[in-house]
Amino acid sequence: MPTWQQLRDVKLSEFSDAADGWGKVSSRANAAKDRVDNEMRARIHETQKSKTAEGAVGDLGRLSRNYQYLHTECGLIRTALDGLATELAEPQRKLKQALEDAENLKFTVESDGAVKYPTTVAVTVPLAPGPGVARPGAPVPFLAGKGEGGGDPNKAKAEDIAERIAGAVRDAGEIDGRYAGVLRRLKSPAGLDVTNEMLVDAAADTKDVQKNAKFLPESNIPKGKSPADNKKWWDGLSQEERDEYATLYPAAVGALDGVPATVRDDANRMVLAETRAQVQLDRDALGPEPDRMIMTRRGGEPVMIENPEWRKWDKKRGPLDAKLKGMDAIQARFDRTGEADRAGEHPLPEAYLLGFNADGIGRAIVANGNPDTATHTSVYVPGTGTNLEGINGDIKRMETLWRASSAMADGSRVSTVTWFGYDAPQSIITDAPQSGYANEGGPILNNFLGGLRASHEGEPGHLTAVGHSYGSTVIGSAARQGTLPVDDVFVAGSPGEQVGHASEMDVKKGHVWAANADSEPFLKGIPIPFIGDDKYGGINIPFVSSDPVPEIGGWGHAPKKLDIDVLPSWIDGDGMSVVKPLTPSNPDFGANIVATDGSRGHSGYWDEGTQSLLNQARVTVGKYDKVTLEP
Repeated sequence: MPTWQQLRDVKLSEFSDAADGWGKVSSRANAAKDRVDNEMRARIHETQKSKTAEGAVGDLGRLSRNYQYLHTECGLIRTALDGLATELAEPQRKLKQALEDAENLKFTVESDGAVKYPTTVAVTVPLAPGPGVARPGAPVPFLAGKGEGGGDPNKAKAEDIAERIAGAVRDAGEIDGRYAGVLRRLKSPAGLDVTNEMLVDAAADTKDVQKNAKFLPESNIPKGKSPADNKKWWDGLSQEERDEYATLYPAAVGALDGVPATVRDDANRMVLAETRAQVQLDRDALGPEPDRMIMTRRGGEPVMIENPEWRKWDKKRGPLDAKLKGMDAIQARFDRTGEADRAGEHPLPEAYLLGFNADGIGRAIVANGNPDTATHTSVYVPGTGTNLEGINGDIKRMETLWRASSAMADGSRVSTVTWFGYDAPQSIITDAPQSGYANEGGPILNNFLGGLRASHEGEPGHLTAVGHSYGSTVIGSAARQGTLPVDDVFVAGSPGEQVGHASEMDVKKGHVWAANADSEPFLKGIPIPFIGDDKYGGINIPFVSSDPVPEIGGWGHAPKKLDIDVLPSWIDGDGMSVVKPLTPSNPDFGANIVATDGSRGHSGYWDEGTQSLLNQARVTVGKYDKVTLEP
């Protein structure tokens, strides 16, 4: 417990100055990490292809990891020291006010905190023996204030001062004890490598500082607010406060729409590193794989059965390996910065992790290039089956779109974003027909897109929403439930957007684009009793898109239209009425139906060299006159 003299004399500015010093180390470590990732490693990718280069890239990756760890740990020390100074300021203020009051009244404060005062009456107050000395914890004075019945007004004042002195010292002792423990635990083992154990310890350190740093509560961070409100809160903080919130609550800040992409990226990368370290340690703790099959006896005969111990081991292993696979895919994208697959190709720009969570099926939002400074940004919403384990394919689709778009952007900056920020349906059979996933995901998507608008620097950028499969339903639901803050909508293989016309998509007329893969026989060779010619074994097989999702899924997510005397192309005859789902690839929906030459199936819209990809790129950079449409 400190003394009142120590509390009076402590120079809180020294703690603040020390905090500033640790803050500078943290910031420099973060800047060094960015240089390693986006300049040094990227430059090697651009200029060298060899085993030696691969080894150098690996070494730089470890250096980047070390800098990231330094950034976090030094940031925590800064926050703890700043918290100590901030919280001690109030008890020190209370103490100094009490001392000033004692001096003004000509009272004397003793070394133990007792207060001597001149008595104004000759009668000793029975309830407070020891006239002239007030100590904390004394009973309420008898008739104090007027001196009636032997009361002494100075006694009441002195006891009040003694109580305030004691209270200030108690508060300071509690604060000092909290932060002393935190600072003692903020230490690292010697060595050059940052291990998984160290990263897990850093996560524990963060929680420790969170619990003790009462001066910076998480409740101050906006929750459920609009991106504009989030931006207003962030802009209202000092740089020191921003650094401390990002260090202390990285998951919350990293998920905050409207906050700059660079801030979200720094916060989410630390969450990713610490999460991966914990998952890897949990995976290692499972030990080696037991034998899957073991010998037993049944009816006296030896038989092989599946080992129950293996089954339990595998049940725990599966989710851990799935998370590791997804997190490694994100890290692999960071590692590909600067890569160019062929001569003359634009090297991949720096990546930004704008959202991350490993819980459940996971979340990941990965940008190629900074959307806050890009002239053109496309945000891709994936569909059914998307999860953290399989995020690699979705990330690479946006790499492909970034390369194609940058090649025709005339030097303008382009950003392409993989937005897996919602609970995507996992089963085509049981989940994909349900609208609930889109209804919940739509508002979340609107917030993210609104956040890109809010955090964008300079003139507003050109923003496109790209939806694949069920992802297009999410985009449509976003428009139906609120305002979709984009300039263009491009959907591929859409099963419907919950609205019946392009005019309901919140963009200007002519700015909804739809792709449906090239036609080919979908059910070739399967006997279907259509009356027709002998083209396929004596029956007329329906010719539909090679992507069946718009044909089938449209019955669940698109409004329907009854057409009189209009027949599908694969039925001979006339005079029939048909009901058609108003999917974006239906001409009645009112979208621009783009050419998809070269694309096949439900996943071919990002194949290199296809019209599907090139048309997406043309829309992304606003070269509408170059878009090729279906005749």
